[in-house]
Amino acid sequence: MSFLRACLLALLLPLLAAPALAQTAEFDALVTSLPEGSYGERGAVVGAIALTGDPRAEAVLTALLDGTLGVIEATGQVVTLTPAPADALTGAAVEGPAAKIRVNNGLRRDIRAALGILTLADPDPAKRLAAADAAFRAPDAAQYDLLDAAFAREENPAVKSRLAEARAVAILAGDFSDADKREAIDIIADRGDADAQRILTPFAASADLEIAQAATAALTAIQQSRMLWGYAQNIWYGLSLGSVLLLAAIGLAITFGVMGVINMAHGELVMLGAYTTYAVQEAIRQNAPGLFDWSLLIAAPLAFLVAGAVGVAIERGIVRHLYGRALETLLATWGVSLILQQSVRSIFGPNNREVGNPSWMSGSFDVGQMTVTWNRLWILLFALAVFAVLLFVMKRTAVGLQMRAVTQNRPMAASMGIRTNWVDALTFGLGAGIAGLAGVALSQIDNVSPNLGQSYIVDSFMVVVFGGAGNIWGTLAGAFSLGIVNKFLEPYAGAVLAKIIVLVAIILFIQKRPRGLFAVKGRAVEG
Repeated sequence: MSFLRACLLALLLPLLAAPALAQTAEFDALVTSLPEGSYGERGAVVGAIALTGDPRAEAVLTALLDGTLGVIEATGQVVTLTPAPADALTGAAVEGPAAKIRVNNGLRRDIRAALGILTLADPDPAKRLAAADAAFRAPDAAQYDLLDAAFAREENPAVKSRLAEARAVAILAGDFSDADKREAIDIIADRGDADAQRILTPFAASADLEIAQAATAALTAIQQSRMLWGYAQNIWYGLSLGSVLLLAAIGLAITFGVMGVINMAHGELVMLGAYTTYAVQEAIRQNAPGLFDWSLLIAAPLAFLVAGAVGVAIERGIVRHLYGRALETLLATWGVSLILQQSVRSIFGPNNREVGNPSWMSGSFDVGQMTVTWNRLWILLFALAVFAVLLFVMKRTAVGLQMRAVTQNRPMAASMGIRTNWVDALTFGLGAGIAGLAGVALSQIDNVSPNLGQSYIVDSFMVVVFGGAGNIWGTLAGAFSLGIVNKFLEPYAGAVLAKIIVLVAIILFIQKRPRGLFAVKGRAVEG
């Protein structure tokens, strides 16, 4: 940077901290001086204009870059040339011949750099943070002075840290001392993400031995950090998948465990929950848009009731006539699944339906180098809440006691006066209702279509068999175990092969432990 540019910036920067009126006057003076001086001096003026934070700066600099900024030579008034000559500061129409302010490649580079980090002076910290990130990802030594000035006046700790990183990449991109570059490498290494790795990789092959060694050590530390965060991200993905499997399988675990029924229509009950959510959101969009953020809270109990009612109808109309005949039950419920799919196609059509995310389920946040989406986090919490409520029902209520009694010894429960037929219907309805709740959750992360349930029925059965039929703790352990194992296998084997490997592993496991991880104990079961 030239001595003249340094002196000009040194004179301008104290003025940038002045009160608003003085800052506006300074902006006006800077714009008026744009046609004067050498290209290097005008580049310094461009940088100073960006640092003022004046809302007019972007328009003036864009016009200068586009070649639509001119000056009336007789008065020195700076004007925009299109669509009609107007004062660049006030927007008032002007008359008189105006000459275009000329720029060269160096000045264009300065203008682009100033525009790229223009929001570093924005009052909103989020915008300053975004500008610092943009400067970090596009290293340019020409931005160093602007970044250094912004760093000096920044008070927000998070933004100041990002500005330090952006300033460090500008140092690496420019002609600075080895000591400055080694310090910059350390700053970037502390960031520890893929962008830091990308920026430092070329310096590992530097002709300067000290720079190369510092970059190599930094890259090694970054790789180790990213590996650990990668494991953490896979665990999170596994927990997220496990929460979905838990919601889809826990209802199946109840019906399969209590009644011994292989319900092939379970996936379609999940689908009904998703379509109930869609219907609720459509009604809200048309009649009460302001309630959209409450749509899932409204849809959840309705989905439970709809799916539960269909489940009771299936049990009373079909399944109760086929107890003890596993193959016939499987075929009958498979037929029901086809009927439900075709019914939904006839009512809603075969195409995917849009189900929106409420504002509180949209977006994501970072934990270190791990990204967590709000919809997945809420689904995990929802799954655990459903599990906790179901556990309470099973352990602390009369209905749950009767369900467990029928699970452990149906003939003895019947002889003790428990209406096993009523328990069967209630159990099937409860399992179906929970499947409907799973549909509400799945509508937020998957396509709502007539085939939605088919994607989860096989995985649900694997979870139930692996965890132990009828044991909801086993379902919890099985769902999260299979979810985490799947996500660790997928990067190496692919999604399809990973599922095959898990299926084979479960088959081998069942050969050694036929009742799963947590077997239900009881005379009937053991007999």
